[in-house]
Amino acid sequence: MTALSESDQAAVAALTRKVIAAWAYHDHDAFADLFTEDGTMILSGVYCAGREKIREFLKAAYQNEYRGTQVTGQPLSLRPLGRDAAVLLTQGGVLRPGESEVSAANAIRASWVVLRRDGQWLLSAYQNSPR
Repeated sequence: MTALSESDQAAVAALTRKVIAAWAYHDHDAFADLFTEDGTMILSGVYCAGREKIREFLKAAYQNEYRGTQVTGQPLSLRPLGRDAAVLLTQGGVLRPGESEVSAANAIRASWVVLRRDGQWLLSAYQNSPR
């Protein structure tokens, strides 16, 4: 298996920080733009196929169930699948308003399938489950 360069590893890991930043501003556009055009996102009870569906879901969710929330996450492992693909495993969760630590009910582990497209690392598939 081809190992990822240190700069590629850093770029993939940076996706977690980009997700956290987009969520912090409840920026559904910035969040969705981290996905490939045909990317998928699976959350508890949610399946979004395609960047535009992810964008639509988050636009509504930031006004409703995710209003005032933040997310946190840390890489657990990164496994290359070739020069332009990798699987990133993370743990983190949703912080409800007023929380400084993720509650057991909102703690997750996640799988991220990432692809390099036009020199940029993007999410192709994201799925999380309760930790």
